[in-house]
Amino acid sequence: MTTQHRSAVEVRANLGATYPDVLTPQALDLIAALAPFDAERRDVMSARLARRAARARDQRPVGFLDASATIPRTNLSVEDARAGRFTGSEIPADLERQWIQGTGPAARPHATVEKSLRNVAYALLSGADGWMFDGEDALGQLSTMSLDNQRNLKLANEDDRLFLTVAEDVAREMNTWSSAALGRPIVADWRTQLQFTTRIFRARGLHLDDRHVRISAERGFSASIVDVVLYVVNNQERLRAAGSSLVLYLPKIQTADEASLWNDMLAAVEGHLGLGNSVIKTYVLVEQLEACFQLMEIRAALGRRFVGFNTGRWDYINSVADALAWDRSFVNPNIDAITMTYGYMRHYEDRVRRAVNTPDAAGRTALWQGGMEPNIPVGSAAGVASGMQRAIAGATREQQAGASGKWVAHWKMVHIVRPVWERAGQANQLGRSFPPLTHTPADATALAELEPAPRTVRGARDLISVALQYGNAFGQGMQAAALKPADFFGNDDVLYLMEDMATGEIRLSILWEWLHKQARLTADDEVGVKAGDLFTEELFVRLLGEEHDKLRGAADKDVHANSKETTLPIARAIVDVYVRDQVKLPWYIDLLNITLGVHDLAEAERRIARLRDSFHDTGSRITENLDFDAPQA
Repeated sequence: MTTQHRSAVEVRANLGATYPDVLTPQALDLIAALAPFDAERRDVMSARLARRAARARDQRPVGFLDASATIPRTNLSVEDARAGRFTGSEIPADLERQWIQGTGPAARPHATVEKSLRNVAYALLSGADGWMFDGEDALGQLSTMSLDNQRNLKLANEDDRLFLTVAEDVAREMNTWSSAALGRPIVADWRTQLQFTTRIFRARGLHLDDRHVRISAERGFSASIVDVVLYVVNNQERLRAAGSSLVLYLPKIQTADEASLWNDMLAAVEGHLGLGNSVIKTYVLVEQLEACFQLMEIRAALGRRFVGFNTGRWDYINSVADALAWDRSFVNPNIDAITMTYGYMRHYEDRVRRAVNTPDAAGRTALWQGGMEPNIPVGSAAGVASGMQRAIAGATREQQAGASGKWVAHWKMVHIVRPVWERAGQANQLGRSFPPLTHTPADATALAELEPAPRTVRGARDLISVALQYGNAFGQGMQAAALKPADFFGNDDVLYLMEDMATGEIRLSILWEWLHKQARLTADDEVGVKAGDLFTEELFVRLLGEEHDKLRGAADKDVHANSKETTLPIARAIVDVYVRDQVKLPWYIDLLNITLGVHDLAEAERRIARLRDSFHDTGSRITENLDFDAPQA
């Protein structure tokens, strides 16, 4: 790649000089080489919106693909994919046992490099079998956090002296906690422990633009391409020299077409770097209803690089609500009722486990990594005991259902949940026998099955409170945050839960359903509603105001004082627009990104209106960084 081609890559402000260790010449060369894929990405994203609009216009649900169709960018038919007539991947040695994967970003907002690196140290000393370092739903995008994330991973993978100093200090802190909480230290030799955990990276989805890189002043550029290039270029030599796999989690995939695009992009990365075919391995997060109709097709499209699926509860709930926004009979209950054993969620999980256990042409099966455990063991003795009991019960259910492991959202939970798999003793559950995956009308109907469950004012308050807090946290740079409804502030019997982008989005999605589908509440409430009353706009506006006022009056521990006149009012404006607008906007993240770094409410409202009007008028999203040309603070 020539310098001339590299010059087509435009880096925001002075960041090229500030992050020369991340935005290296080799990385910029590869970004330029992959630039043609951005047009294909835009095409598949347009196709997403077109399918969404067609479903709403024609009032029809998502369906299975025609068995005779060919998967785009492959020579495989849908029928071949479903029958396992394709070649999948052997499971690399460092992925064979992934009982517990921790998740979280490698960077912190408003932090020095030394403090930010503590995130990586906690992860790699946690005892988790793998850690998914997040570039997506849990990583803040404020300022340069996406670049800080990449820098920290590189420093850790290179055993940089600063990182090792931080890790030694963190190990002492972790042992202090575990000696008190568990009666034993959890880190025997911190240097040895750093090598235990498989290092995995989650890139941002195809629907997002990067905030700091674009091509020749175009409107925006794929965050997926930027994330993958920076991670692979900066880490592949050290990881491979250590005998570790190059492993990615691919988020928000909706179709086999999108999986094929990912496969082609990753093949181009491998070709450019001379890595060999399918060296980059991938898990796919099944976070979208449409993907659940194309599980085997997605496996086949990724072929030799696919190692497993993950069942992510929060995003999936939102995707079902979004895909059925046109269906007035589909109305979710309170969010806490929608567990993995609820109606359509139960069928979703069952399809995933049957899909991974379908043999390919070589008889290979794939991994199923279970969903997120959001609890954190911090609170009263009674609260922690109750929360940990729920966590262990959930892990036990997933292990018995066939999962080879699960996710946790905090390093402390590794040692609470991992013993469930230790007692089972199996490295994984590859090839466990389940009924064959079928593609019938009854299967399609089951993926939208509702069951009776409460829909209450208390549930609405919880939805509103956490949605407001999440939007506020995002604006402050914390895209993953420990939250709970305002009515439980000060009550240590109710634990904080780790929330990320998906958990904020589904709360707004359910509120939109309740309002625009004229949902009926199932219980009386002191605000004056009776069981059977409609969830009205008047009631929503009242509850929004009350929950916002509770947050304004909260202590700094729960709502930072410096946010109450800056990002909190903007979070309220976003909730108000998303829920009350007649047209359901496709992505909550768009509203958050377009106002990121903005503290003036009037300017934020102008941007929100611009985004809403653009989607109303042309059906198009605004995804580029509106502040790309502004000086970087």
